Amino acid sequence: MNRHTVPALLSRAVHRTWRWAQRAGAVTRERPGPYAFRRIGRGTRIAFPQGTIFGAPWIELGDHCVIGAEVTLTAGMMPDLDLGPRTVLRLGDGIVLGRGSHVIAHDAVTIGDDVFFGPYCYVTSTNHSYDDPREPVGKQWPRSAPVEIGAGSWLGHGAVVLPGASLGRNVVVAAGSVVRGKVPDHAVVAGTPAKIVRRWDAESGWQPPLRTPPPVPVPEGVTSQQLLALAELAEAGAPPPEVGAGETQPPSG
Repeated sequence: MNRHTVPALLSRAVHRTWRWAQRAGAVTRERPGPYAFRRIGRGTRIAFPQGTIFGAPWIELGDHCVIGAEVTLTAGMMPDLDLGPRTVLRLGDGIVLGRGSHVIAHDAVTIGDDVFFGPYCYVTSTNHSYDDPREPVGKQWPRSAPVEIGAGSWLGHGAVVLPGASLGRNVVVAAGSVVRGKVPDHAVVAGTPAKIVRRWDAESGWQPPLRTPPPVPVPEGVTSQQLLALAELAEAGAPPPEVGAGETQPPSG
């Protein structure tokens, strides 16, 4: 055994142990760990390691949610409070919360179906107050207001949603934006504070118009080999041939 063998073995052992811990420590409906959530839906998984989680009896998680590592989910201002009969934090079905995101629900927070968060987003129903200039801000009683994020919305990396915000359906929040107030359906907001930079309506479509064409989905039945062949043709400068859904072989040149 040479001097490189022991460190290599230790490295593999550490990685195997960590992968085991990630699998064993994930929270699901069948394996809730130490958390007594009001509901964990079918197919929902909270990755390990979890962030801070408390107030679980007042938190509902919908079906088929993917909640990344180090995500914080809290209901109430601190652990071990009795928050009454109502759900405080509700996540719909098919939600994705990116790594390191925080959802802080002192007042009601509702996130609709199929909402996706990038990493390190922050949603809170409570904000510090600074009314009394003689008291430290952190010691003053905070202000709270419900937050709602409509179904199908997307929050980019590092987006912040403040108390009282109400986002409509299919809203896009640009990375690093800070959102407050009401945002209508099918709007794109950006900036600090976030402002509407693009909107869709049934008559005129997107205004201002989109700068790039919409992506074309891969047709059903197209194989990875066909996609590689098309990429090679594109690199060679050849026009791509039509690929039908029933083809099983790369098109011949």
